[in-house]
Amino acid sequence: MFQPVRTHRSTRHVVLTMLELIYHSIVRSVRKGHNNAFMAIATNLLQAVIFVGAFYVMFSILGLRGAALRGDFLIYIMSGIFLYMTHSKALGAVVGSEGPASPMMQHAPMNTIVSIASAALGALYIQVLSLGVILFVYHVAFTPLEIEQPLAAFAMLLLAWFTGAALGLVLLAVKPWFPTAVGIFSTIYQRANMIASGKMFVANTLPSFMLAMFDWNPLFHTIDQARGFAFINYNPRYSDPMYAFWVGLILVMVGLMGEFYTRRHASISWSARR
Repeated sequence: MFQPVRTHRSTRHVVLTMLELIYHSIVRSVRKGHNNAFMAIATNLLQAVIFVGAFYVMFSILGLRGAALRGDFLIYIMSGIFLYMTHSKALGAVVGSEGPASPMMQHAPMNTIVSIASAALGALYIQVLSLGVILFVYHVAFTPLEIEQPLAAFAMLLLAWFTGAALGLVLLAVKPWFPTAVGIFSTIYQRANMIASGKMFVANTLPSFMLAMFDWNPLFHTIDQARGFAFINYNPRYSDPMYAFWVGLILVMVGLMGEFYTRRHASISWSARR
């Protein structure tokens, strides 16, 4: 008598409901940083501009512009910075998404998969929008933009986002068990990638003993391949996009298994005792 009546829903209805829920969650994640969505996007845009300006000045002062690729120097810088920021932002967004013990999970349609997907897609949306605005302004106001294979270079941006979200999924699964350790590791990883991503180097010019310091990192492979697609006179020899793809896929599988296990055991009382 008091049991809820469950009506049969078609697969199409379930999918559309899930997509609608993900859409509203993406809007919520984008507006989380600021009440005004435009200000939230402008903040990320300003951060990207500051990154590009700082590296441009640093390379100019240190005299490293000659070590870069032949072609547009700012494209060389942005090919590293945008992929690094997309990777780091995706990782941070997924790690900071709503966990199984979050009050948001008390609402019936909401689940952790929706929370993870919306956080990752929201980070990608902001990064792609910022990239488009900066490249448009640079193309119109300064010099015409020439990218040899724009679609392939954009695919490397998506691959950098995918690997960042995959690692964030693994950390999210571990977070309820070791929240402090996950926070420390996430911060150290993002800071270390300032160097370990290889965005300040050209992989073809590195000696073999230095390549061993970078080729474990999937972000290093995506940045080097993106530069190969962006510049006609650069052919990356020491990076492989499939390595980054398989690493990301393995991390997604491990993260989903860990998230499923954590979701069944996590309790809100864990955070109350800390």
